[in-house]
Amino acid sequence: MILASTSPRRIQMLKENGFSPVIIPPEVDETIPEHTKPHIAVMFLALKKALCAEAIAIEKGYGGDEILIAADTIVVFKGRIIGKPADKKEAIDILQELRGEKHTVFTGVAVLKPGTGYRKVFYEASDVFFTDYSDEVVESYANSTEPFDKAGGYAVQGTWGKYIERVDGDVNNVIGLPLARLLKELPSNHKD
Repeated sequence: MILASTSPRRIQMLKENGFSPVIIPPEVDETIPEHTKPHIAVMFLALKKALCAEAIAIEKGYGGDEILIAADTIVVFKGRIIGKPADKKEAIDILQELRGEKHTVFTGVAVLKPGTGYRKVFYEASDVFFTDYSDEVVESYANSTEPFDKAGGYAVQGTWGKYIERVDGDVNNVIGLPLARLLKELPSNHKD
């Protein structure tokens, strides 16, 4: 298995489920066309990452025996895509805006067999409900390193988890990889 991601969370999830992925980080521009619907955006970016990693995998000698997986996760609040905060101020702004509200996490996944033309792309969506936390909580959290490499500025499995009231849908999707769905979508001979 090849994973087109350096996300420690995705790598850990795959390893915990019996996979030993080769990591090929894709170098792609993550700009999406304006007014793209969230589920289309994540599938577009996942496929873009997968195709980039596929070219690298083929150059390195990998072929149709491997499965290549790429994913992209975004947070959507009131119709607006929220990415990874660029700085402390943006992390604070995002978390204050999401306080006491529901937002949706979309993850797009692309599954390829390098060099064969095999492609499968899908997405999952999960609703996340935040509690009504204080400005002090947000400020303290924003002073840590945790918010800066995550869509929406938080991780459900991190210290922010205690401010999540509930998740409707796959929690793994919120972490960044809808594992149950991925395992169903893999070609049948690749659980090794």
